Amino acid sequence: MNTDRMQQPDVVIFGGGAAGLWLLDELVRRGRTALLLESARLGAGQTVAAQGIIHGGLKYSLSGTRTGAADGVREMPSLWKHCLAGERQPDLREVRIRADACYLWRGRSLGSRLGYLGARLGLEVTPQPVDETRRPQALAGHVGPVARLDEPVIDPVSLVQVLADRHHGRLLAYDRQQITCSLSGPGEVDLLEVTHPWDPLPGASLQLRPGSVVLAAGGGNAELRKTFGLAAEAMQRRPLHMVMVRGHLPDLCGHQVDGARTRLTITSDIDEQGRTVWQLGGQIAEHGVRMESSELVEFAAAELAEVLPSLDCSGLECATYRVDRAEAATAGGKRPETTGVLLEGNTLTAWPTKLALVPVLAEQLIEHLRPRWPASPSLQELLPDWPRPDVALPPWETVSGWVPLAPSRTSRQAA
Repeated sequence: MNTDRMQQPDVVIFGGGAAGLWLLDELVRRGRTALLLESARLGAGQTVAAQGIIHGGLKYSLSGTRTGAADGVREMPSLWKHCLAGERQPDLREVRIRADACYLWRGRSLGSRLGYLGARLGLEVTPQPVDETRRPQALAGHVGPVARLDEPVIDPVSLVQVLADRHHGRLLAYDRQQITCSLSGPGEVDLLEVTHPWDPLPGASLQLRPGSVVLAAGGGNAELRKTFGLAAEAMQRRPLHMVMVRGHLPDLCGHQVDGARTRLTITSDIDEQGRTVWQLGGQIAEHGVRMESSELVEFAAAELAEVLPSLDCSGLECATYRVDRAEAATAGGKRPETTGVLLEGNTLTAWPTKLALVPVLAEQLIEHLRPRWPASPSLQELLPDWPRPDVALPPWETVSGWVPLAPSRTSRQAA
């Protein structure tokens, strides 16, 4: 194998999650020469662990105040819907949609605000009251208002697969320990040398002289920034401890809201055994960071018993997983309100903050790229034997330690 030819791609992207793959698709459609390097599986980490809700801003405005976070995503449901319908690029008609909309049901204090809050704040997606006869099965016995929010819910693994299939020849696997670079200053990358993941013989390396480098590797951005002479402290991590429940469950995608907080966010999918799986996020995932898995399972059971009292929990199993949200650093480690982009030399470091904002991030990055380099031969032709990364599995297919869902007396009292 002899792949040591010097190549000059316009853009080298590190990280094959939603942000990196969306950017790659945009660049290729605009005639730019680009390739993407992934050190694990495509989508591994934040993307495949995401619940897939394309937020429109209401979740971030439950206090009654229109926030920067809400403004940042207010147009995203419409943009994504056009892509999912094939009415604009990227064409995402093959991406699997879990639900066309989310449901909201109130907790102790939200009351009738469900029906008008979004409209009063000027959000494009506003809650619409749902008649008792049209509620989803899981909410059929709920006492109180239920609203429908036109925020689509997608399968993130399907999104990754669709974009990966479209650009198979531009996706390269690599080992983070086998990459070297030549810099003319902090973040000014003159040359990248990538060694073949399992063939260290001379001539098995790939030399790249990129116009621009984009770091879109989520939590991996910190180490990559060090490699390129940049400060890792520009990134922060905010942990989550997510809960999954599987078994004979009804389909449900939505939020149980209690005052100004999202107490519980539920999204559902089907596993390889045909069982329905619920992912539980929202306040429970943040509160659960301080808990061991067994404690969080008990707490989750108590929460479900309270917010969905008609749910039959017999035969259900539960497991948890931890995932970090990698974001641009903020004062006090607070949640960023929008995307994060840093330009240093010819290196751009990118954090979408939310799945919904991936299209916005791609446009911001393209604005900062350097002009086209001289055309290089097709990488697909030059590197037919270079390994390509696989797509990661969803967390419920990889996590072990499933246990029966049964709240203890202690956890009910804690809830």
